[in-house]
Amino acid sequence: MKKIFGVFALLILLTTLVAACGGSGGTGGTSNNTVNMTASTFSPATITIKKGQSITLNNQTATTHIISNGTWNGNTPVPKTETGAPVMSNVMFSSANETKTVGPFNTAGTYHYYCSVHPDMNLTVTVQ
Repeated sequence: MKKIFGVFALLILLTTLVAACGGSGGTGGTSNNTVNMTASTFSPATITIKKGQSITLNNQTATTHIISNGTWNGNTPVPKTETGAPVMSNVMFSSANETKTVGPFNTAGTYHYYCSVHPDMNLTVTVQ
């Protein structure tokens, strides 16, 4: 009876360890890392992800967007490549439901992307 109880306790311990180590808490998942592009905005405009993850940009409309590294400063686009940020240089979206993956983001930090067609359409990605 003691052997059965010992085996049962060991199985519970192993199950607990597997559950704690597995699942979607790793660095490779992107299930909640979608940023939608509406007619003239990113939604959300800021997103926080873990190192090693990517984001998916999804154009929800047939509006054309051209995405690059950098930001808008008032009505002036400020292209800027930030160390550690995946490079996007004039990546065009032109049809509804068009998606592209950006990443993986392998360095912790804060990174900026913008749409050169729409003033003040900025995206901030924070990597932890």
